[in-house]
Amino acid sequence: MEKIKSALIAVVILFAIWILLAGVAKQEVLLGLIVAVLVTALFYNKLYILADISFKPKSIAFMIIYLFVFLWELIKSNIDVAKRIISPKLPINPGIVKVKTKLKSPLGRAVLANSITLTPGTLTVEMRDEYFYIHWIDVAKEDVLGATEAIVSKFEKYLEVIYG
Repeated sequence: MEKIKSALIAVVILFAIWILLAGVAKQEVLLGLIVAVLVTALFYNKLYILADISFKPKSIAFMIIYLFVFLWELIKSNIDVAKRIISPKLPINPGIVKVKTKLKSPLGRAVLANSITLTPGTLTVEMRDEYFYIHWIDVAKEDVLGATEAIVSKFEKYLEVIYG
């Protein structure tokens, strides 16, 4: 039953991406549906990871909120890095910090790691169990708790509900 649920989720996600990229012309919609089904069938044995996604109303609301939170953090970090590039006298303190996540879902952890990496100034270097090692352009907190609060907490509270 979990595999069927995961397959349906994959078809819906792939089809939605197709519609967003190609538009809603009759031929493109049909082709998008065919491609979504074929890709899902090809990777059917690997879809178990999608079963972690929760599709309750609260989770869907948190997905939308997470998108805006991520975009806001992306804008803020781009401005911060741009300031550092334009004004090289701005002090930087690069280093690798250890942070801890409460997420249990492998997909949730992957989304968290990618969210951290996609925001300029941070890069997920390694994931080991509940710990991530993050390269940070300006280390503000060196302890695990402080670094976790500064880097992870803004994303994790939403991902816990989505992948809970």
